[in-house]
Amino acid sequence: MELREIEIFLVLAEELHFGRTAERMRVTPARISQTIKKQERAIGAELFKRTSRSVQLTPTGVVLRDGLAAGYQQIKEALAAAAAAGRGITGELDVAYSAAWCGTLVVAATDVFRTRHPNCLVRIHESPLLDPVGPLRNGTHDIELVELPIDEPDIVNGPVLFTEPRALVVPVGHPFARRDTVSLEDLSEAPLVTVTGQPQYFLDHHYPHRTPTGRRIPRGPSTTAWQEVLALVGAGNGVSPTCARAAQYYSRPDVVYVPFSDAPLVEYGLLWTAANSTPKVQAFVDILLETARSSASEGP
Repeated sequence: MELREIEIFLVLAEELHFGRTAERMRVTPARISQTIKKQERAIGAELFKRTSRSVQLTPTGVVLRDGLAAGYQQIKEALAAAAAAGRGITGELDVAYSAAWCGTLVVAATDVFRTRHPNCLVRIHESPLLDPVGPLRNGTHDIELVELPIDEPDIVNGPVLFTEPRALVVPVGHPFARRDTVSLEDLSEAPLVTVTGQPQYFLDHHYPHRTPTGRRIPRGPSTTAWQEVLALVGAGNGVSPTCARAAQYYSRPDVVYVPFSDAPLVEYGLLWTAANSTPKVQAFVDILLETARSSASEGP
């Protein structure tokens, strides 16, 4: 039995419908029927019971399906590994993320990548708030999934994988903590706790100096670590804008996350260096895109 014939049998065993099997295999239903009849003649027994209304596996068909499925998967994985090796998808790959919710996506994509490309070792890291593109430039990281914008001449901006609503983290006793939402204009009423280390355009985007109507936004302390931001806010030193999903990952008794009613969404995208646009980087990017689409379709 040739590989194509095995594929036809296994797809029909899954679909139990000649038309859908033909669509998946990109052949005519007649070709599917001919292939199955050929297999039945070779085995000497029916593999499927066919009526005008249904298609069902026979006991012999079940035995053949169970016997072929594992071996077929091994063949596919071996072919994928060989193709990956031919494209240079071997060696090591260092992937980093900037936030816990990015890490969840990176881990899921890594599981898929390891299955498809077993000859490439993937290591997962957390991207530092201080100089996030530095590890890309010095070769410590190959790919990063981070909060945007990043606009550097030597850095490739890959696709935006997902967006998230924005929220304001405030001290638990602050008047904002009792509200359902806040607005960008409210930022003029409390010192802004900020982070340092990123490019100035990044800081200006996430920590503006004025509200949309031009009111000045007062500055509070700054730090290079997210947990320190939360500690400063919790101690009453100010407020800080963040992704609304942070409430799920960084719950604390001394802070409250209040959604913005009018702030733009936070974008998260992929980065790598132009000098490191290798087949294995592109392969991981493709799988991350696939994983992100799957996660979006499944919902929260």
